[in-house]
Amino acid sequence: MQTREIGNDTVGRVTVGAVGLGLMTFDQTGAQPREQLLDTVRAALDAGVTLFDTADAYGPGEEKGADAQGENERLIASLLAELGVRDRVFLATKAGHVRTEGGGWDVDSSAVHLESAVEKSLERLGGDHIDLWQHHRPDPTVPYEEVVETLKRVHDAGKVRMVGLSNADPDQIRLAHSVLGDALVSVQNQFSPAFRSSAPEIEVCAELGLAFLPWSPLGGLNGAKGLGDSHPAFAEVASERGVSPQQVALAWELAQDPCVIPIPGAKRPSSITDSAAAADLDLTPEELARLDAS
Repeated sequence: MQTREIGNDTVGRVTVGAVGLGLMTFDQTGAQPREQLLDTVRAALDAGVTLFDTADAYGPGEEKGADAQGENERLIASLLAELGVRDRVFLATKAGHVRTEGGGWDVDSSAVHLESAVEKSLERLGGDHIDLWQHHRPDPTVPYEEVVETLKRVHDAGKVRMVGLSNADPDQIRLAHSVLGDALVSVQNQFSPAFRSSAPEIEVCAELGLAFLPWSPLGGLNGAKGLGDSHPAFAEVASERGVSPQQVALAWELAQDPCVIPIPGAKRPSSITDSAAAADLDLTPEELARLDAS
């Protein structure tokens, strides 16, 4: 697989596969067969996928309510440990989103919560630091400046190697970069054929030397399967190339800028194998123009 970089000379540069793996789907809709998930991890690594992305708020909320907090992290840590592959994975997680009773979501970016959250993630994931720790979502009750200062304290304490943002706008990215400097290495926002309004954030990331990690790059839990039906141009190019519309979508995203590293979800080996193949699908300028115009 083609590769891309996360980081810089100050915090170190990590080479990862150009397509990552979003881990939310491993248990968000309920428990999946463990052997299936182990096979999915194996297939991802075999295909060259090395960036794995989780969050402390991921987990089967409808089943466990607020108790879902941390469940995905625990699951991922146990799978990597069972396979003995933790050292082959660049593992990213997030904090600042919380689960509530009934399967709901809320935000908490208070310093007390974030500083506690990183400790809990460290305990669940193991090791002496988190590879990439991302602020999950802005909290309207906490000024972004205060959030960024908390992220800096956590990084400076050595608990996280690199810091990322998620769901941040260009002004927030620039503010965070001015405070965090080279500790800030990435931004994870929604971007897909159906959701293209994060183009300005991609431009800022390219300018500042940050990785841009599209979440739900295939349209999310409900949109990925029908991507070709919803976006005929992607289905047409896919048919001409003999590949899936999902591969075309990821290849189109990769072509936006070298800073882009999509993180499609998968809970089956076949899904991540198909997604990973997009890293080696070079779309022509004419094909890209067709997709851009669709």
